[in-house]
Amino acid sequence: MSGREPAAPSPFVCEHAALAPPGRALDVACGRGRHALALARRGRAVEAIDRSLECCRALRREACAEGLALAVACAEMEHLRLPAARYALIVNTLYLDRALVPRLVGALAPGGLLLFETFTVEQLAAGHPRNPAFVLQPGELLRLAAGLEVLAYREGPVEREGRRRHLASLAARAPLEGTGGGR
Repeated sequence: MSGREPAAPSPFVCEHAALAPPGRALDVACGRGRHALALARRGRAVEAIDRSLECCRALRREACAEGLALAVACAEMEHLRLPAARYALIVNTLYLDRALVPRLVGALAPGGLLLFETFTVEQLAAGHPRNPAFVLQPGELLRLAAGLEVLAYREGPVEREGRRRHLASLAARAPLEGTGGGR
């Protein structure tokens, strides 16, 4: 990418993305596209959304230069309308909008996979994020994803890019149609 290179994809996302069924992926609050690019490079059609016009333009240039199946949209997440049951995989990392979570769950296709990873309250001591509204309380991510089948979950400190971060990480599957919980 021109300018700043995106950070490396989350090891949790990379490890669990293969659990998703074939189909379209969505990267929410994608920033410079570290997950969107990684998924598209593996042959998955990806839609990426971020509010930063600069990030969206840079990601679109990178995707075009590589000939990737990656559509980029610039939008505010608070106003985001998602089509029902469209995505086989949804990735949401280092972004927390509690009101968006039910819309993400509803946008999962039957059997689709939600990969969600963001900061926990312990991260506030590190100074980023500063706003307590943008961090999860203990066990909160599991409560937000109620109704999904949890395939993997971890909460606590991890070393990333030379820094310790306090994260909650979730891989959860939407119910299959006919199993009593399809949305």
